[in-house]
Amino acid sequence: MAVTALRAMIDTDLDPLFAMMRDPESMRMAAFVGRDPDNRELFEAHLSRLRANPEVTYRVITQDGAVAGMISSWVTDGETEITYWVDRAFWGQGIASAALTLFLQVVRSRPIHARAAADNRGSLRVLEKAGFKQVNTEISYAEGRHAEIEEAVLILS
Repeated sequence: MAVTALRAMIDTDLDPLFAMMRDPESMRMAAFVGRDPDNRELFEAHLSRLRANPEVTYRVITQDGAVAGMISSWVTDGETEITYWVDRAFWGQGIASAALTLFLQVVRSRPIHARAAADNRGSLRVLEKAGFKQVNTEISYAEGRHAEIEEAVLILS
């Protein structure tokens, strides 16, 4: 049986994380991505800031020891938000759901907010299974699609 786990990020995680976050199909599905996903310096500088920020909880998702993605939370204007990314090679295996369940045991503050492209049914299902409820939609610019799209806003109380 496959084992999903979370752990702190280590420097050797940078290569697989950078690669998975540059996958065109993953970027299209996630929609809300960095402006220059091919810029390794920007990627590393961003992760360095996250790792140094005490208001950010950042974990690497592993599947049987292999890097399968990332999950993190941060505080903006007093509100905790969460995001995750699973390598496309691991989609459809329940890894995002398992990782989110584990992460919500680490990050106990509530309410916790999440956002997803409104047409990203897989991600919305993961959030809903964890108890998140959609409370709003917004139109936001999605760099991964180079267009404004509908974004679902969800909260876990």
